[in-house]
Amino acid sequence: MRKIGIIMNGVTGRMGTNQHLERSIAAIRKQGGVKLHDQSMIIPDPVLLGRDAGKLQALATEWGIERWSCNLQECLADPQNAIYFDAQATPLRAQSIRSALAAGKHVYCEKPLASTFQECLDLARIAATARVKNGVVQDKLFLPGLRKLKQVVESGFLGRVLSVQGEFGYWVFEGDSLALQRPSWNYRKEDGGGIILDMFPHWQYVLEDLFGPITAVSCLGATHIPYRVDENGASYACTADDAAYATFQIEGGVIAQMNSSWAVRVHREDLLVLQVDGTAGSAVAGLRECWIQPRAATPIAVWNPDVASPINYLESWETVPATMDYDNAFKVQWEMFLRHVLEDTPFPHDFMQAARGVLLAETGVRSWAERRWLDVPQPTLP
Repeated sequence: MRKIGIIMNGVTGRMGTNQHLERSIAAIRKQGGVKLHDQSMIIPDPVLLGRDAGKLQALATEWGIERWSCNLQECLADPQNAIYFDAQATPLRAQSIRSALAAGKHVYCEKPLASTFQECLDLARIAATARVKNGVVQDKLFLPGLRKLKQVVESGFLGRVLSVQGEFGYWVFEGDSLALQRPSWNYRKEDGGGIILDMFPHWQYVLEDLFGPITAVSCLGATHIPYRVDENGASYACTADDAAYATFQIEGGVIAQMNSSWAVRVHREDLLVLQVDGTAGSAVAGLRECWIQPRAATPIAVWNPDVASPINYLESWETVPATMDYDNAFKVQWEMFLRHVLEDTPFPHDFMQAARGVLLAETGVRSWAERRWLDVPQPTLP
């Protein structure tokens, strides 16, 4: 049994605390670590890093963690720390990652990797030159519903895939009568906010993993809610997009339509739902469940709005059973990255993959501004 030091920067934020500290690193420590191929156990030894000493000390006490700090350089100088993790607000991330790479640390971080594609590409080049392991969170790939959907796609059940319809989002309260569920910076473009930059990196890796590379995009963004109230009770103007309506062309002919919104009320199975239609069948996936309908069991629909429908369309769908135990998606990827660092197991979710997601977001924003279809390049490191 051995320890590995992990600098966890930005753990006082929503994602840093809930997903990465509580449900990933603390959970891995509670289970006794991660078992490697040689049967040894590796125990994460985190140092919590941030700007608020009081919050850091409280989190360290709550989760039984001995180390916390407000000094990045001191943490990077400690040879005990092999990995740097970043969950800060997006505009703060790139510079801290540069410092970590310069210190020879392996780097794992939240998405997006940086605010622009060029910044991402630069970080990928630096990481490649430094020969350190690098990775970015792509948690949606490990959700139970999407893992079941991938099994369905790979089985050939759908036949030739024709189209994908995706709905994501929920109502984020404005902060006046009820507290907002997301940080206020998410709605200020100057602070790195916007749903396109937040969600298009997800859609890039989800659609590519399931169906193939995205070759073109048409996007319309919107700022539906013009004013919100921040954490201190002050009203502010929203300068970032809170909704995006996009169509993606995928290599091989699949068409995907994805609606993303923080100004929509949920009337569907889950906060994220993907419907995939093919020549031989269809599938619908939420965060945890997946349903399928083969061609032979597809009801014959007849358009007649003058009478109540004789068909209950939901009854003919079959639930895909669980074929494995599904752990927390963030924790699963953390364990993968730790094994990648310690025994060089494959980890495809690197900085170049992250750069492709940010490039899709940038292309979507430009499509919106220019009001036209745009091709999406497939970048590689020279």
